[in-house]
Amino acid sequence: MTHGSHRSGPLLRGRTALVTGGAGGIGRACAEALAAAGAAVHVVDVDAARAEAVAEAVGGTAHAADLADPAAVERLPADADILVNNAGLQHVAPITEFPPELFTRIQQVMVTAPFLLMRRTLPHMQARGWGRVVNISSVHGLRASAYKSAYVAAKHALEGLSKVAAIESAPYGVTSNCVSPGYVRTPLVEGQIEAQAAAHGLSAGDVLTQVLLARSPVKRLIEPEEVAAAVLWLCGPGSGHVTGISLPLDGGWTAG
Repeated sequence: MTHGSHRSGPLLRGRTALVTGGAGGIGRACAEALAAAGAAVHVVDVDAARAEAVAEAVGGTAHAADLADPAAVERLPADADILVNNAGLQHVAPITEFPPELFTRIQQVMVTAPFLLMRRTLPHMQARGWGRVVNISSVHGLRASAYKSAYVAAKHALEGLSKVAAIESAPYGVTSNCVSPGYVRTPLVEGQIEAQAAAHGLSAGDVLTQVLLARSPVKRLIEPEEVAAAVLWLCGPGSGHVTGISLPLDGGWTAG
């Protein structure tokens, strides 16, 4: 796809978006969708080469940053009209065996960095009278699973942070929402499937239906493009009154 075709859409023409974890999975799909709608996209990722590749593909700008480092966050652009907090990592272990330093790193990347990025970009959004903060949460921001203490804690915190931002920014025409998917077809989830299959002596298909999707009525992984479509809608003209919510894309998981 050419640079020009990404810039042809009028929906977000003149807007600037910053997407963290933008080099793959949900982040890449969001970068592609926002660019296709006309936004200038900053692609932020810890993997510099992959961030460059995505930025080149969407006609955007790449930024290599370890979001566990507050100084790295401070070097990112402050003039974003759209902020998509997507970067994350996972570790699966009982609380009694969970490495404290890894628990801390997960909170730094998935809670502190979004806070710092909101703190950095909200003044610009508020001054312009328009802005969209979209936090990629998870069904684990609404429900808990065993052995994922750091991830569940971080996503619950992100949900709360998003609501506070919504309340504070409403007078300025800025919205803040969470998109909370179930299991998405990303390298992180595919890695979990492989690990679970090895641990339980199951096939990948059995892990999918019997373990990961056991609580989901819809028995398939969510595609990253489906999450990106929800993000794009929250940035569009029909969602100005949608703020402070969590939008579950969970195949019915939270219905039961």
